[in-house]
Amino acid sequence: MPTIFAHAVSAVALGSHYKRSERPPRFWILAIVCSVLPDIDVLGFNIGIRYGDLFGHRGISHSLLFALFVGLLVVLSAFRSIPRFSRQWFSMILFFFLVTASHGFLDALTSGGLGIAFFSPFDTTRYFFPWTPVLVAPIGIGPFFNHRGFRVLISEFLWIWIPSIFDDDDESVH
Repeated sequence: MPTIFAHAVSAVALGSHYKRSERPPRFWILAIVCSVLPDIDVLGFNIGIRYGDLFGHRGISHSLLFALFVGLLVVLSAFRSIPRFSRQWFSMILFFFLVTASHGFLDALTSGGLGIAFFSPFDTTRYFFPWTPVLVAPIGIGPFFNHRGFRVLISEFLWIWIPSIFDDDDESVH
């Protein structure tokens, strides 16, 4: 998996393309939370849920259905002033869906693990993209502070951070 930093950077990059007038502080906070939320599944290790299980790491919490549920829940609870079923309401749901789903997409670009259960619970097959340039980060904080952790950060910087901070129109830093 990429680190929480890479997931947060991708959320900010996606959010920067949203209408400026519709980005209050809670928008940014929730975007970052949604981008890292799928990794809540690592808590399952402490209660005996195995990596490859439905509720295991990169399982249902990394699915597109989970991302849709999170997007809908965020908009219903944190953006109540937006009229339901309006264009803005659907746009916000789409945004938070994409931010949450981006977690699995980035994980599918990594070089390790069992893959991502994008279609869970309907199909628990796990997938990687054909191209996996991002080094997989170790799970936990302890193993991260060594040479391997540094290599992961360099990999993320090259493949996630740099593309995220440059605007495709004018290549200016956000």
